[in-house]
Amino acid sequence: MATTVYDTKSISLIDGTKIELKPLKIKHLRKFMEYFDVIKYANGDEESVQILSHCALVALSSQYPLIATIEDLEDSVDLPTVYSILEITAGISVNPEKQEDLKDQATDSKASSWDSLDLAELEAEVFLLGIWKDYEELETALSMPELMATLKSKRDLDYQEKKFLAAIQGVDLDKQSGSDPGNAWEEMKARVFNNKADGDPNDITAFKGSKARKAGFGIGMGLGYEDLT
Repeated sequence: MATTVYDTKSISLIDGTKIELKPLKIKHLRKFMEYFDVIKYANGDEESVQILSHCALVALSSQYPLIATIEDLEDSVDLPTVYSILEITAGISVNPEKQEDLKDQATDSKASSWDSLDLAELEAEVFLLGIWKDYEELETALSMPELMATLKSKRDLDYQEKKFLAAIQGVDLDKQSGSDPGNAWEEMKARVFNNKADGDPNDITAFKGSKARKAGFGIGMGLGYEDLT
């Protein structure tokens, strides 16, 4: 069975028009998160809905330019569809039937891990592939799932090259590391994007020194963090 970097889903406008949506390109995700960050100051669900609606407008207009204003959005979709747009394009899950406030639901979603990423370093590493003329072109071309998939592929290829050169010298990198660095990278990525930091000793803040190197992290190699403990 073929795998995909991300899923695309369709929504229906009030007039019956169907639109296929996919994760936001990084350029639009930046603007989206600027609006989304305001939700932490929302006073009640009514204000939260207004903020989330503007986030949905940013997401939808980037993929369907005919909807360009908040009035266009309100005339074109109902509230459940707004929540669907947020889920498909930015991974923000909101369910109004839950007892939890909308603000708390939104900020608990995996999109809140955005601040934990050192996006500049991630982009710098991928930019070395030489495909894009500048960072704006890169951010216009790639979504976060695409960036992470490209980065993983690059690191896997780099590791295989190092493994080959080491084998010529009679060194088995797999035996020395005790595990496949690709698996370590996948595990770390899952923790970051699922926003799980509940005391697990293998959490991202535990990846330091040699452990960080095994996972493919370090100076100029990706995620950064600030240890406040």
